[in-house]
Amino acid sequence: MKAATTVSRTTTRHIAERKGGMPIVALTAYSASVAQIMDPYCDLILVGDSLGMVLYGMPTTLGVTVDMMIQHGLAVMRGSRKACVVVDLPFGSYQQSPQQAFATAARVMAETGCGGVKLEGGAEMAPTISFLVKRGIPVLAHIGLMPQAVHGQGGFRVQGRAEAETARVRADAAAIDGSGAFAVVVEGMVESLGRELTESLAIPTIGIGASPACDGQILVTDDLIGLFSQFKPKFVTRYANIGATVEAAIAAYAEDVKARRFPAPDNLFT
Repeated sequence: MKAATTVSRTTTRHIAERKGGMPIVALTAYSASVAQIMDPYCDLILVGDSLGMVLYGMPTTLGVTVDMMIQHGLAVMRGSRKACVVVDLPFGSYQQSPQQAFATAARVMAETGCGGVKLEGGAEMAPTISFLVKRGIPVLAHIGLMPQAVHGQGGFRVQGRAEAETARVRADAAAIDGSGAFAVVVEGMVESLGRELTESLAIPTIGIGASPACDGQILVTDDLIGLFSQFKPKFVTRYANIGATVEAAIAAYAEDVKARRFPAPDNLFT
């Protein structure tokens, strides 16, 4: 009898060691089925709070709860074997204090078995990241355009076009670099700033709307495959248009039901 092949899951340490090496491939997933499809190709799978907009139709990510993140995190862990799985901490679940952040992160990791958590924020969150890391919680940081701070940032605006914004992002990056985070997502900024941060930071940068020079790239999968079509960010390339395919299939099904062509004889039990 042939022994089953053991697959080693990528860890946050493996991701940290990719600085300056082969680019890190990262995508979002919210379900076991999608995680299973992308697992052979991804180094990191993020269970993003973007699920609030993509799956639940929320206008922003602010309404996402810890319970939602845990349930989707569990699904992605069940569907994946190889990739490092990181779960977002939702808005309001970590900003109050390092102690609140630890309680939330510890619960998420314990209940999902994920490899680490992601939280948004720069210099103001660096002490919290250090607090978590010292207590065994691997943290993926997130700076630049931060969806959880969309109201404070004046909407989904590209960062780094004004001198003050550039200075703030640089300060955030420097603080995160010394916080103990294993990597940092840099989102929605001018290309030159994304490139500069990648060259200056000791930890890997994972870009989304930043620069091809980043140590890795991440996209929301539903944007990449054309399943989320309410809007398309400039930084997204649609590698498929699944939304149109799904719509055509549903339209054909509806016509067949109305015409009594479905179910057909092959679909019936005799």
